[in-house]
Amino acid sequence: MSDQTLRELAAVLEARKQADPDSSYVARLYAKGLDAILKKVGEEAAETLIAAKNGDPELLVRETADLWFHTLVMLAHQGLGPEAVLNELQRRAGVSGLAEKAARRPPD
Repeated sequence: MSDQTLRELAAVLEARKQADPDSSYVARLYAKGLDAILKKVGEEAAETLIAAKNGDPELLVRETADLWFHTLVMLAHQGLGPEAVLNELQRRAGVSGLAEKAARRPPD
């Protein structure tokens, strides 16, 4: 997925905040609130794990797309976009995963 694809999808998700929940799946998710969105992200994560475990590459790609999509809905609901995640990944680029994890502040 290119940065452009993510930006276009983020714009659609943002527009769906104003859509009629009866005519838009995403608007319906937004209307149901954060808990419903988080439940959907969890369901998609589980389906992605099962697809990976079962070794079906086509299903894995489809389930991962569903997971990414619903994660983007979650971010948009929280006022964030894919740029926030891409910036964080860029910040971590070239840094050892062990070093990056050790440098994180413990939660308060």
